[in-house]
Amino acid sequence: MTSSMDRPIVTYVHGCDPISREGVISQLRTRPEVTVVGEMDVDQAMVAVIVTDTVDDEATRMMRALRRGESPRLVLVASVLDEAALVAAAEVGVGGLLRRSDATGDALARTIVRVAAGEGDIPHDLLGRLLTELGRLQRQVLTPRGLTFTGLTPRETEVLRMVADGHDTAEIARRMCYSERTVKNVLHDLTTRLQLRNRSHAVAYAVREGLI
Repeated sequence: MTSSMDRPIVTYVHGCDPISREGVISQLRTRPEVTVVGEMDVDQAMVAVIVTDTVDDEATRMMRALRRGESPRLVLVASVLDEAALVAAAEVGVGGLLRRSDATGDALARTIVRVAAGEGDIPHDLLGRLLTELGRLQRQVLTPRGLTFTGLTPRETEVLRMVADGHDTAEIARRMCYSERTVKNVLHDLTTRLQLRNRSHAVAYAVREGLI
């Protein structure tokens, strides 16, 4: 298997214990698609591989700490991948999933190449379980609260769309049959919750994240 990239994919491996980490590194050392770097060079990594038994709070914190914007992209190798683990992985932006029992050199390299290219790589049975669990959470938890997985209410999404279309507060209030104070409150709550600076920043965020 040959990477479509000109140079090997710089990859950092973090393990829940030294044996797990070294086991994955040994699988990758002979792969021409990948070059493994140590902790001192983690900032150069295009992909970070996290090896753990369970996706507990510590593993989740590590993934969040490693993910700095778009880089490095994350690959999770875990012994236990139940519904809670799948949702936690999705929340932190994991692009590739592997069971530890399936993490051969070929499988690891294939997943790293796909994730580095911006693609997802998840076994079909795990994808089905993830979609089922996300659907359950949407129906039972988010919808009763007027929320979606984007973290925005339908009203917030509509206000953002109108701001993106160039409408001012008065126009938005008239079109949505709200008071101007209500529109201002919606935008204030939205920018505060997402730690955004102003309306333009909110629109840029929403577009970048595919929310509108």
